Amino acid sequence: MRPTFRLLDDTLIRRILAEARDLLENLGVEIHNPGVLDLFAGHGARVDRASSRAWLGGDLIDRVLASARRTFRLFDVLGCETHHLGAGEVYFTPGSAAIHVLDPDTGAIRPPATADYVRYAKLVQGLPHLASQSTALVPADVPSRISDSYRLFLSLLYGEKPVVTGAFTIEAFGIMKDLQLAVRGGERELREKPLTIFSCCPTAPLKWSDVTSQNVVDCAQWGVPVEFISMPLSGFIAPVTLTGSLVQHAAETLSGVAISQLTRPGAPMLWGGSPAIFDIRYETTPMGAIETMMMDCAYSEIGHALGLPTQAYIALSDAKALDAQAGLETGIGAALAALSGIDSVSGPGMLDFESCLSLEKLVVDDEICGMTQRLVRGIEPREDFPARPLFEELLREKHLLIAKHTRRHLKEEIAFPGPVIDRANSARWAEEGSLTLGERARREVARRIEAWRPSRLGDDVKRELVRLMEAEARRHGMDALPGRGA
Repeated sequence: MRPTFRLLDDTLIRRILAEARDLLENLGVEIHNPGVLDLFAGHGARVDRASSRAWLGGDLIDRVLASARRTFRLFDVLGCETHHLGAGEVYFTPGSAAIHVLDPDTGAIRPPATADYVRYAKLVQGLPHLASQSTALVPADVPSRISDSYRLFLSLLYGEKPVVTGAFTIEAFGIMKDLQLAVRGGERELREKPLTIFSCCPTAPLKWSDVTSQNVVDCAQWGVPVEFISMPLSGFIAPVTLTGSLVQHAAETLSGVAISQLTRPGAPMLWGGSPAIFDIRYETTPMGAIETMMMDCAYSEIGHALGLPTQAYIALSDAKALDAQAGLETGIGAALAALSGIDSVSGPGMLDFESCLSLEKLVVDDEICGMTQRLVRGIEPREDFPARPLFEELLREKHLLIAKHTRRHLKEEIAFPGPVIDRANSARWAEEGSLTLGERARREVARRIEAWRPSRLGDDVKRELVRLMEAEARRHGMDALPGRGA
């Protein structure tokens, strides 16, 4: 039996959705994109272009939910399936778009450079419990106008896993789409085997900017999956109650579903988000707060009730170092996410309100992900009944270390972590150098980066990726791309 965790009963889910639909029908949603307003008007929504507002009736919401795809698949750069989202599996990916990196030598939080991103991409490729990459760092050594496409370029060049990414400008989507077409070979191939998920974020409360709403449209037109990242902040720009914030999250996400499905019925998408409480003492939005995690798990229940695959920013920490707080917040979040059945979990590696990535934390978090994946496999009998013969052997031999039953089931029953996790007794731990968690993590980062092997993507495709990125860089005033340290 698979263990599960629930916060909402069916009656409360129905009430939250009913209230969200009421908001969309009677208060409407602000859309700063004339094309999207035209899209809504063309499908019967009431639109006021002067106030950039659309009112979405119940019939329209019913239509878009009916057209939504219940599952979709994701593929790596080589075209091999890695994800079946919506089919009951839980997948982990690093958090996204950190503007800082934790320097392992100094402990300082500093701006990242291209070389940091390359080390990150090489590391993620070898971490077994992370099913995908994300564009986790924003290198400070390229202009901001190309940072979106540049991060995707580096991920596709150095890694093979699919990429969770996004665009902060309308123009960036074009080159990011071209990079994907270069990998896949054509539009049909990209539709059949998508290799990225784009994060698309409404603005709280009940608003879509020109950029993000156009990203939703572009992704739907090209068959690129999207994850909707509604971000209500409880007690600040959302009701202080978790239920009230869930109503806002549902309304904002339903409006994104409408944009996507009216553009192209059946476009792949995730019911996602990144809500948080607002800590008025520090004026911060703690991702590691238990209430934040509760909202993540609860809105995933709502998404699943609608039959949609889900996503959440969870399994991360607000700590500023690889310390006990980082472990407890990440561990609790990962376990709750897995038990809630969130399909795509974004967050491992992240610190400081998701503004800082630590490679050392990432290897620790990969072990946390492995533990939670073992947790959701649950407990099942494996030739355990009748029990008496096995216990007769135990009484006779005084142990079961080499028993046939042990050898058959050891690896599938017990998940053994890597060297980051210390399970030695104190004498052996001292003999092996008395290493701290941080020291073990630094060793593991170095070992995995050293073990990295170049992507098996064809050399002609790699050259085309470089050509496209160099042309984009020149268009924005760069004579050459930064050195990649490899």
